Amino acid sequence: MAPAVDAALQLGPGPVSNSVNYVWILVVCFLIFFMQPGFALLESGQVRAKNVGNVLMKNMTDWTLGVLVFFLVGAGVSALVAQLTSGAAFDLTGAFAYMSAPGESGTGWIDWFFGAVFAMTAATIVSGAVAERMDYRAYVFVAAAMTAVIYPVVTGLTWGGGLLAGGDTPGYLADVIGVGYLDFAGATVVHMVGGVAGLVGAKMVGARTGRFDANGDSQPIPGHSMLLAVLGTLFLAFGWYGFNVGTQATVLTSEGVFMGGALGRVVLNTTLGMGAGGVAAMLVSSAWQGKPDPLWAANGLLAGLVAVTGAVPHVTWWGGLLLGALAGALVLPTYRWVVDSLKIDDVCGVFAVHGSAGAIGTILIPVLAADSGGVAILGDPWTFLGVDQLIMQVAGVAVIALWTVLATAVAFKIADVLFGLRVSTEEEEIGLDESEHGVSTYPEFVAGGSREGPTVSADGGEVRTDGGFASDTNDTSSELHSDGGVADDAAVDASAAVDGGETDE
Repeated sequence: MAPAVDAALQLGPGPVSNSVNYVWILVVCFLIFFMQPGFALLESGQVRAKNVGNVLMKNMTDWTLGVLVFFLVGAGVSALVAQLTSGAAFDLTGAFAYMSAPGESGTGWIDWFFGAVFAMTAATIVSGAVAERMDYRAYVFVAAAMTAVIYPVVTGLTWGGGLLAGGDTPGYLADVIGVGYLDFAGATVVHMVGGVAGLVGAKMVGARTGRFDANGDSQPIPGHSMLLAVLGTLFLAFGWYGFNVGTQATVLTSEGVFMGGALGRVVLNTTLGMGAGGVAAMLVSSAWQGKPDPLWAANGLLAGLVAVTGAVPHVTWWGGLLLGALAGALVLPTYRWVVDSLKIDDVCGVFAVHGSAGAIGTILIPVLAADSGGVAILGDPWTFLGVDQLIMQVAGVAVIALWTVLATAVAFKIADVLFGLRVSTEEEEIGLDESEHGVSTYPEFVAGGSREGPTVSADGGEVRTDGGFASDTNDTSSELHSDGGVADDAAVDASAAVDGGETDE
């Protein structure tokens, strides 16, 4: 027998399990990275064709700039916040120890990468809320702030062992209440942070031109491709298995026991949550608008995933189903409240999908909690995850939301002073692809760039049969439109919005 094989057979279960677990972590990190193209497709489909390139640029910036900033600054900030809010000794060198080479068998850089893919997810959510009118330079600054400070502070308060943490290193608030904050894979730590930051950003940047009329009533601005939006949704759902199931990082215990039960509960609740969210949103959109809407079903699917993300190991199967259904049912009413009552132009509905769904799902964990055998605790709120846990969940959501609102407002204000938050009216009309980047994602369909000849507009404009120039008679009665219709003297009905599928009255 070869010496290497013989040595491997003599290893105990500890080294083997450690190796298996870290290979598993790497695999799920790659899955989570696949959420980046999902976000790019989802957001691209919900904006007009003239702004697709700008959305893609922002998503690539979130990853490329974000991983650098998170390595150089963000991960260390998270560790420092954990120290300062848990009573631990201040250790600047220790906070940035992940930068040092971990050795051949060390896992420090793998641990950093696991944190990085979560950080990029939180950062990229913001771009969907501020699409089609935010200055690219200002966005770059905000993306850097998200990965350097805003998100890392939250992980330091929670998963890093700070203010809200439980377990062996409880933070100050956890000491007072008696239990630590529960958020397994980031329903609030990642998704609510991104959704709330997006809402604040959308408010500060202001609405797109034409989104509200003179009376303040919302007007639909159709996105250019529901196909891309739904494909992006399914890409995200695929990556979400890495997000949730991957957080169950222990696949094999040090004694060699396979954690099939824990993995099974997480994957089951993830799957049931997304399914229930999609169906509930479909039913609500049918009742609200008269017909089932595919984009609202997609948003409901994502909201269901967000809601169960913090709860998947803590609830039994019907708890995951209920959380997903509740979040999916609320996504359309929440979006309408943001737009119609708050008058905030959240293009991709990131607050409804990520912000409110993350908060609701995390707060309700104690209500739907189950013991290790899968038995629900609804009958006795004073045992297991009881009133003290519910108080902690509410307090944790409030702390995270307050920090995110204040920190995001400061970041956007600084970006406004340095660069100005939004492009000019003329640049917005031309489209951010042309005005910000000098490109056209669809050169055969969108005006701009160097292409000569007839131009087809994929975002609601007309196909002119005269080469794009108005005739002397200015006769537009036979202008062909990209939706296959013919424009008459009356205005074209553009009420089929891709920014949520709703028809604004």
